[in-house]
Amino acid sequence: MDVQAVYRKINEKLQFLVNKSVNHNRQQSSELEWCEKKKELAAKRKAEIVKATCLIKWPKQIEDEATVLDYLCDYRLLYKQGDFLYIEEIGEERVAKFSNKGHLISDEVKLKDCFHKDEEDDWTNEKWQEKDERVSFQYDRLKSVQYAERWWNSRNPNYPYFDVNCTNYVSQCLRAGDAPMRGYPNRSSGWWLANNNWSYSWSVAHALMLYLSTSKTGLRAKEVSSPELLKPGDVICYDFQGDGRFDHSTFVVAKDKSNMPLVNAQTSNSRMRYWSYEDSTAYTENIQYKFFHIIDDNEDS
Repeated sequence: MDVQAVYRKINEKLQFLVNKSVNHNRQQSSELEWCEKKKELAAKRKAEIVKATCLIKWPKQIEDEATVLDYLCDYRLLYKQGDFLYIEEIGEERVAKFSNKGHLISDEVKLKDCFHKDEEDDWTNEKWQEKDERVSFQYDRLKSVQYAERWWNSRNPNYPYFDVNCTNYVSQCLRAGDAPMRGYPNRSSGWWLANNNWSYSWSVAHALMLYLSTSKTGLRAKEVSSPELLKPGDVICYDFQGDGRFDHSTFVVAKDKSNMPLVNAQTSNSRMRYWSYEDSTAYTENIQYKFFHIIDDNEDS
């Protein structure tokens, strides 16, 4: 199979990210749209992508007669924002299809649905009003961010893993910062993981949003009005359609030159991504956000 055709296509994409004048294949319109969104969002922030690289990871064994090949791309994009430089990383699952003669037919991203489909599908704010049983803690933001950096593009074997893993990943980051769990064994109560089971708030974006909006003890948060007020170790929730159902969660790991959050996330694995997700295929003009600043016994309001 002509794997060199895959390298050529990815290299063309990388060149387009840093140089718009590069010639390109019109059949790759979806790839170019992704590049355009990245470049437009950077320009909106008075930043630019000055370098782009990609490490391609092939399966350990490739059968000679195979016509479908799943592989991984690890992108590194260097941004310049004034005198501030930082690297965004993206872990992308892709699938290449070849003809019987080995010619490349298509090479596409394996798109994933951000929404975690669970059997509990009717959460309400009232369901999360709980008895105030005092659980004290001090949130270690450094440890939580270190965990987010360590595991953004891989799976911690000590935790369960889901096809839609964004909120499970955020919960792991919070737990790494010593956030206390409570509510076991009621899946509709509190925030917890134990005995190969977990609360809805641990793994489902909408349930985590409701929990952070209402919790008065243990892990709790203050909703703030704008992303500038967040710190590394905080959480952003996303309602892509603007229909009241939150689909995605990210974890703040840094701030950019304009004091805006840069986030890590899973499902579509990414590191130091700009918080707004305007470059996402899930983005719509109706998107709604909730910004949660985690508080503890040293910061009760």
